[in-house]
Amino acid sequence: METYRYPQLPPEIESVYIALFTDIQNATELKKRLVAASVMSGDEGEVEREAVNFAFIDARLVTSVTHLQTGIYHAILAATQDSLRTKTVHSEVLWTLNPSNNISEAFRRYGVTDDSKALFVVRIDKDTPDVLLKMQAAVKGTVSSLSALADITDWATVKKYHKLNNEPAVREQSRDPARERGVIDEIVISSVAMKSVQA
Repeated sequence: METYRYPQLPPEIESVYIALFTDIQNATELKKRLVAASVMSGDEGEVEREAVNFAFIDARLVTSVTHLQTGIYHAILAATQDSLRTKTVHSEVLWTLNPSNNISEAFRRYGVTDDSKALFVVRIDKDTPDVLLKMQAAVKGTVSSLSALADITDWATVKKYHKLNNEPAVREQSRDPARERGVIDEIVISSVAMKSVQA
C-alpha cells in the first residue's frame, strides 16, 4: 500500500491510501455487498458502509499510477469545492476516470464487476491507522506492488472506451507497443485532468 498526504487540504481528506489487489476471489460478493450497504439503514447500515468505504477500481482500465492519482486528486478537489457529481468522494473517483459524464457507466466500467481479478482499493480520509487491514477485510486477494499494473492494463479496452483507435498520435506509434502505450497514457491523463473543466 502507498500513502499520499496533501497537507494543503482539509484534514478529513488530506490522506490517500492506495493498494493494488490481484487474484481477487470475492468480486461478486463484494459487488453485492456494496449495493446492499447503500440501502441499509440504522446502525447496521453505518457499520457496513464504513466497512466498504473505499473506491474499488478495476485496474485493467488504469494506464498508470499517475492516471489514477490524477483521478483521485480531481475527486478530492470536487469534494473541497462542494461540486461532487456523485454521492461520495470515492464514487467521484470512478466518475473522473470514465471518459464520459455518465455516472452509471462509470460505475459499470470502472467499478467492481463479477469478473474483476485486479482492483485498486483507495481510501480518502484523515490520517487513519490500520487502513490496509480494513482493505483486506473487504477484499480477498493478494496485495501487490503498484508496479504490477504494467502487466494488468487492458490497452485494447482503454483505447475502445476512450475512442483512441483512430487517434492519429496513437496510430503513428502502433508498431512500437511501448511508445503507443506512452501516448495513450498521456492522452488519458490529460482527459482526466480536463474533465472537471469540461463538465
